[in-house]
Parts: sequence; C-alpha cells; structure tokens
Amino acid sequence: MFEAPTLSTLSQPVVALHRGTAVQPLRNPGMPFDAGWLDGLRVNQSAVERRTATLATRRTVKKDAQAAWLLKAITCIDLTTLSGDDTEGRVRRLCAKARQPVRADLLDALGIAPHAITTGAVCVYHRFVAAAVDALQGSGIPVAAVSTGFPAGLIPHPLKLKEIEASVADGAAEIDIVITREHVLTGNWQALYDEVREFRAACGPAHLKAILATGDIRTLSNVARASMVCMMAGADFIKTSTGKEGVNATLDVALVMVRMIREYHARTGVLIGFKPAGGVSSAKSVLSYQILMKEELGRAWLEPELFRIGASSLLADIERQLEHYASGRYSAFNRHPVA
Repeated sequence: MFEAPTLSTLSQPVVALHRGTAVQPLRNPGMPFDAGWLDGLRVNQSAVERRTATLATRRTVKKDAQAAWLLKAITCIDLTTLSGDDTEGRVRRLCAKARQPVRADLLDALGIAPHAITTGAVCVYHRFVAAAVDALQGSGIPVAAVSTGFPAGLIPHPLKLKEIEASVADGAAEIDIVITREHVLTGNWQALYDEVREFRAACGPAHLKAILATGDIRTLSNVARASMVCMMAGADFIKTSTGKEGVNATLDVALVMVRMIREYHARTGVLIGFKPAGGVSSAKSVLSYQILMKEELGRAWLEPELFRIGASSLLADIERQLEHYASGRYSAFNRHPVA
C-alpha cells in the first residue's frame, strides 16, 4: 500500500514511521573510517536513469492526495535566501513567511488549522543567523546556517571551524557545510573523512548537513563514495548542492544518495536525512522527490526530521497549486510572495 500523508492527518501530531515502527531520529555518531566500505562502489548510470525515468509514470498523486503531499512538502522546506544583496529586513520577511507559509484563507478552504503548517527551517548566511533566530522566536522553526566558506569551501580550514562555531553561538540549530571537492576528485577519502569529522565536532549540539556539490564532483560513483564517507564522519544529513553550481539537484544524484543512506542504515541502524537543493522550484518536481523518498527509504523520510528541500521559489508555486485546488483557478505568482 502506498501510504502517505492525507489532508485529514496533516494537522495531527507527526510521528515518523519506519516499517510500521515509531522512531525518533537521533544524531549520527559517525564511525571510524573504513575504506573497505568504498570498495566496489560503482554506479551504473544507465540503470539509474531508467529508475528515475519511471518515477513520474509509475506513481501519480492527484486531487486531495496531491494537496496533502504539497502541504507536507512545505513542512520540509528549508526556506532559503543566499543572495549577495540580502538584508536583515529581507531575512525577517522570510522568517514571517516561514511562520505562515500558506495564506490563512487557503488553509481554511483546505480544512487545516491556522498555524498548523510551517516550513522546516530558514536557511541564511552566518551574518543573518542572530536576526533569523530572533524573528523565529517561539515558533519552533530552526535556523540553518551555510558555513565553511560557502559555496566554494576554499577558505582556510581553521576559519571554517570558527565560522561553524560562530553560527552555533548565534543560535543556529543546523549547519550546512560544504566539502572540499578536491578530496573527492583526487580520491583522498581519508582527508574528506577527517575534514567532515572536525566539522561535526565544531557543530556541538547543532545538526550537520554535508553539501556534496554533486555538480562539481563529476560522476555518480564519486557521489556514492562521498555520501558514504560523510555519513561515516557523522553527517546527520547529506545534501546535493549549494544551488550555485552549474548543475544542482537532479533525481539521478538523489537516487544514488538515498541508496547510500539505505546502505548506511542497513549497516549501522542510524537514520540519515537527505536534502535536495537547487533547481527544485515547482510543485511537480517536489512530488517526484517525495515519491522517490517514499519508495526508496520509507514513510519516515517524508517528514522534516529526515527530509528537507532547499528552496525559495518552490513555496510560491506550491501555494499557487493549492489555490487552484481550493478554487479551481490559477492565480498570478505575485499573489504568493515568498518575502
């Protein structure tokens, strides 16, 4: 049975399920580096492409179910602003949208309680962490900070650690780090492990999301190995992209990464989250990612504890689709501002 969120269950307290059993995701403690786990990790690209090509054809989500899935997707969005012209005012407006991402009249038409839906987090540069924490006070919405010289990750390593520590001190509950791509491209897996392990230690109580920059590391086999090494080193989430690469999130790299999450869970029992970012801008595309998560990993990975989407414009399109569901009419994008 393809069990998934419904409109009638969205306003109820969420309990993540894995194979029918309630679970509470914990921090990933990591493990000692084991190069043997990387032996034989090769990806058949044509097989990956065949699998992802079937997602939109084998499963369809319509009407009530589609509205419920889109509302669930909103709760998994890391609502993001990472522009050079960001201001504190823009960040505070984004936080207000995170608190109430769907217009009250639409929620009422859908039978959803006011303030029952919020985004999963707000993601900003370190400069705006304190302002975002202040704007979200009392909401329960965490602040995620991009760090370690985002997006290129080419600043000195000690500065990367200090940036993480500064963001945690300012109240960030999640840290999105970028790896050194050179370690992947040269196959220096021990160096990648050591780097991420130190990032994990610098995070303290904050959750660590490791950004692989999949558009930069060239091959799906590199994506598989980098995913496994980052999880060994203690990453709580693995994330596709910074959103600044030439190619960002795709279903192909997502499939490879979630298969590695499944393998890591089978070996360790630890649940690792997944975050596609960059290019997930339409309601149609996010449904494909949700179906992928449900089919490959299970029900637990439809919840924000284990699934996030790095996005900004996605929210406007989802809200527009919900208005069409409620009223039968599409409205202009400017009726659904993000900030």
